[in-house]
Amino acid sequence: MSSASEGRFLSSSVPLLTRVPRFATLLTDDGVTVEAVYEPCTAGFGASAGARAEPAADTPVIVVAHGFTGSVDRPAVRRAARVFSQRAAVITFSFRGHGRSGGRSTVGDREVLDLAAAVAWARTLGHRRVVTVGFSMGGSVVLRHGALYTDGSEARDAAVRVPVRERRTEAHSGAHSGAGVAHSDAVVAVSSPARWYYRGTAPMRRLHWVVTRPSGRLVGRYGFRTRIATEDWDPVPLSPVAAVPLIAPAPLLLVHGDRDPYFPLDHPRMLAGAAGEGGAELWLERGMGHAENAADDALLGRIADWATGALSA
Repeated sequence: MSSASEGRFLSSSVPLLTRVPRFATLLTDDGVTVEAVYEPCTAGFGASAGARAEPAADTPVIVVAHGFTGSVDRPAVRRAARVFSQRAAVITFSFRGHGRSGGRSTVGDREVLDLAAAVAWARTLGHRRVVTVGFSMGGSVVLRHGALYTDGSEARDAAVRVPVRERRTEAHSGAHSGAGVAHSDAVVAVSSPARWYYRGTAPMRRLHWVVTRPSGRLVGRYGFRTRIATEDWDPVPLSPVAAVPLIAPAPLLLVHGDRDPYFPLDHPRMLAGAAGEGGAELWLERGMGHAENAADDALLGRIADWATGALSA
C-alpha cells in the first residue's frame, strides 16, 4: 500500500496499531531500496492491544544496525528489537545486499546511507529523539554515521571534517545531505572494529575470503543470503577510529566482549582513546562473544536503559 505522506519512503502498512509493526520500503540517497520495520514502545501498554498508538514525539526510538550477514528477520535482531521495545520504539532494517533489501553489500561503506534513511524515517514518524545501535559491521556504520550526519541547526558540514584523502567518497555518496533530518542524538557501537582490513584473527581471515574472492562471494550469497559488491573501496571510507572524535557532542557508548573471536580488546580501547577524555563510555563485558548473537537480554536491557537515559540527560 503506497503512502504519499511519507515521501521518499516507498511504502508502509496500514495505520499503526498497538504492538503491531509498521513495514516500509525506504529509498536511500543513492537509490537503493531498504526493507524496514517500525515497532512501537510496549512500555505501559495494557490489555487493549487493538487501540491505536501513533508514535509520540517524546518517545525515543532506537534504530538497530545489524552485523554482516544479518537482516531484519534474523532471530538475534528480532530479540534485540523485543528487548529494546520495552524501553523505546524500535526500527530495524536490512542493510543493502541483505534480506529483502536491494543492492549489494559494501561491507560498511555505503551502508551509512541505509542507516541515514532509517533514521530519517524515524523522524518522519514524529520522533524527536533517535539513538542508533550498531553491531559489528553495523557498529562501524553507526560510528561513521554519527560523524558525518550532524544536527542541521549546528550548521556543520561533515565533509569539511573528513581527511582530504577520504573526502571524495563521502561527498560523492551524498552521505551528509539532509544531515539535520538523519542525524542521531546518541550512538551505541557493539563489537565494532576500530580499523579497516583487520585480519588478525581466524574469523576475520575467513570473512575477508568471503568478501574478496569469487568463490567466497558465492558462499556469502547462497550460504548467508548476502549479496556482496565486487568493487574495492575507492577511496577508503572514514575509519571507525577516525570517526569517533567527530561524534561529540552526541553521547557515545562502546560495548565489547572480552571473548570476542573477531576483534580483540585493543579495538574498543583504541576507539575509546580516540574519543578523548569523557568522549565515550566503554563497557567491557566479561564472557561475551561477538555482536548481537552474543548480547543477552540483560545486556540489551542495559543498553536500552543507557540509550534512553542519555537522551534525558
